[in-house]
Amino acid sequence: MKKTKHTYKFNPKTLAYEKVIVDVREKVRKISFTVLFGIVLGVVLMVIGFNVIDSPKEKALKREIAQYQRQLKNLNTRVARASAVLEDLEDRDDNVYRTIFEAEPKKAIRDTLVNQEVDYSDLQGYSSSKMIENTTRKVDILTKRLYVESKSMDEVYAMAQKKQERLQSMPAIMPIDKRKCKIVSGFGYRYHPILHTKRMHTGIDLTARKGTPIYATAAGTVEAAGRNISSYSGYGVVCVINHGYGYKTLYGHLYDLKVKPGQKVKRGQQIGTVGSTGLSQAPHLHYEVFQNGNRVNPVFYFFNDLTTSEYEEVLEQASEENQCMS
Repeated sequence: MKKTKHTYKFNPKTLAYEKVIVDVREKVRKISFTVLFGIVLGVVLMVIGFNVIDSPKEKALKREIAQYQRQLKNLNTRVARASAVLEDLEDRDDNVYRTIFEAEPKKAIRDTLVNQEVDYSDLQGYSSSKMIENTTRKVDILTKRLYVESKSMDEVYAMAQKKQERLQSMPAIMPIDKRKCKIVSGFGYRYHPILHTKRMHTGIDLTARKGTPIYATAAGTVEAAGRNISSYSGYGVVCVINHGYGYKTLYGHLYDLKVKPGQKVKRGQQIGTVGSTGLSQAPHLHYEVFQNGNRVNPVFYFFNDLTTSEYEEVLEQASEENQCMS
């Protein structure tokens, strides 16, 4: 037989234990309080659990986010280093390479591209939006600068090739071995020994033994070669070489020729020998340099053959006002 449990309470007035009678309302109130307390405690524990204690999946996601942030920071460092290296290349490009080739720097084009407005609204709305946007902006700017520099290097390479061709086409050596000749008459007004008059001497006279080899002073194409050519009367056996880029050279009073019109020649290639043909007083070479159709002083184009002291001596010899040989 099941025993019924009762609650007793001590009454100090009667000094006896009296049975506690609990009505239905009190029971409902206590039960409700207990249930409500349990619910509140459960909610509090859930909130603490979700915000303080991470689940395994949350821990994995947090580790992944931390890894992404480290990688993003490393990427920013690498972008900064690449930008510094590129800045050095840009500086050399503008102030060295393009100065050498007399070309306009690319700074204005770089600034125009870099300052173009770009929409990064698709990167907004995330906790790391600012960092991601800054990194993306840096990468975009670096990409644009690299594009400009790549195109610039292509241009510099093309200019270098053209410059090399131009240098090869510039008269830069003496037409006779410096050990086998001497300048006897320079560029300027000189007395002509045959015409007995003072007139402009449009080249220089190099005296040497008959038969001494004469060399092309730059690469080019033989424009004229022969004896008593009407366009070059008085020069006897003459050779004219067109070097391109506005340069031509003339070699007069030769004994014989080793080339013919239309032939390609290289710098230092023999084109004939010293003679005394035409209006000439003795064996020598009359040598002229043309730049853009104008006759210029040939001694300014001997820089590949002479030391500083030799060049100063040649300038002094060429500046003496004396009698020319043709």
